[in-house]
Amino acid sequence: MDDFLFSIFPNENFVDLNMYQYGWQRCTPSHSYGPATRTHYLFHFVLSGTGTLYADDCSGHTSIHQIKSGQGFLIFPNQITTYIADKKLPWEYIWIEFDGLRVKEIMEIAGLSPDMPIYRTHSHDLRDAMKQEMFYIVQHPDMSAFHLIGHLYLFLDAFLNSIASRKVQKSGTIKDFHIREALVFIERNFQNDISVEDIADNCGLNRSYFGKIFREYIGRTPQAFLLNYRMTKAAELLKLTVLPVGDISKAVGYDNPLHFSRAFKNVYGVSPRGWRNENQIQV
Repeated sequence: MDDFLFSIFPNENFVDLNMYQYGWQRCTPSHSYGPATRTHYLFHFVLSGTGTLYADDCSGHTSIHQIKSGQGFLIFPNQITTYIADKKLPWEYIWIEFDGLRVKEIMEIAGLSPDMPIYRTHSHDLRDAMKQEMFYIVQHPDMSAFHLIGHLYLFLDAFLNSIASRKVQKSGTIKDFHIREALVFIERNFQNDISVEDIADNCGLNRSYFGKIFREYIGRTPQAFLLNYRMTKAAELLKLTVLPVGDISKAVGYDNPLHFSRAFKNVYGVSPRGWRNENQIQV
């Protein structure tokens, strides 16, 4: 039987950077997972042993990657993958699943993509710092969400600096300015009946061009982002308050509670009442 640690992150209210689950596993010979897809980014770092990753690349073909101790592999959202431990020297790995507004940009700077998903580094010190942050998160599941998110930032800092050929540069383009304008507008107005056209108008852009640069920077359409932002806020209210579902519906921009319930179920897979029953904190 595999040795195994697994935890689900208890909070989904972080928009810039969020964590979903994390764990550690010492696999048995030929242990496999997949074929499967993930909704978010999932990074495995191999502590010992070897294994094989089968991953669909950007053209839809399956690439085969042999991965050994000291290396890692990144699974991208909606990418079909299978990974298998070696028969004679099965791997032991640690993993974190995460996502957020700037993660797509970070991975591009790091040089990782579905075509090139393997983590390699020549800096043992930075690699070890990254590994320590991963172990800290896995070994402290009872710490507060803010505490663990802080260590997730430290993990990404070590991850990026250990692999990137160039350092993260401060953003200062006009596109960055428009994206920040859009995010601030959504944050301040998500509870109102706003549309993508309203967001684009606030930025002084036509809808088509705005949609293009938003998806380029954020990794999803403005419609999808606004929907998920509203549902995240709704989940927060369901968890932390006793407000009726109808009031929460209006609080996140839905006058029709039925439309809200459908949207919430599309994102979370369960009705607002069902989600509250499973997650509400007694107040």
